[in-house]
Amino acid sequence: MSARRPQVVAFDVNETLLDLGPVRAALVELGQPADLLPAVFARTLLTGFAAAATGTWCRFRDAFDAALAQATDLGEDERSEVAGAFFELAPHPDVEPALRRLVEAGVRVVTLTHGSPGVAEAGLERGGVAPLVERSLSSEVIRAWKPTREVYLWAAGVCDVEPSRLALVASHGWDVHGALRAGLTAAWFPRAERVYPAVYDPAAIVAGDLAGAVDALLALPAE
Repeated sequence: MSARRPQVVAFDVNETLLDLGPVRAALVELGQPADLLPAVFARTLLTGFAAAATGTWCRFRDAFDAALAQATDLGEDERSEVAGAFFELAPHPDVEPALRRLVEAGVRVVTLTHGSPGVAEAGLERGGVAPLVERSLSSEVIRAWKPTREVYLWAAGVCDVEPSRLALVASHGWDVHGALRAGLTAAWFPRAERVYPAVYDPAAIVAGDLAGAVDALLALPAE
């Protein structure tokens, strides 16, 4: 079945919507290299994905703490200070116009993360875009990590739409791949990743930026 215009668009949070700059700054203030964050963030995901793949589960914050402990000599209090910086994130400059474009077109907007509850809400409030978002969903509620199928189907159920009428927008190829495998429409655009991985299912939409991803979703046929 060809992709249809979504009734709801779900956005990934970390990196896709919110800039991780404050977390990077917290690491630097504690004497860590400025380029350490990508490796720590990748190891955080690896830890969570491994837990999910083997039938167990851990919180994002615990996975992040474990990644910091492996990559640095920071003490527990210092690692907690860095983790707390996630609540200081703010949206990228292109987020507000993209969300507003969807809302003005009559499309519902939500966020979907496996990150800590409250992070998305705090960032959206800080950026003044919270009124554009219907609700923020964290799969920590169901003890699961993206890109497992259950997360996307759970989100569709919470939003009361068929999976095919829910779209995911993310700057992470693995997230888009998971959404596609669950029957969602999905759009990828680059932030930290430069290209969409060829080993994954082809994304319904590959755009040059966030605005392009939103425009492409709105251009899909209604039926």
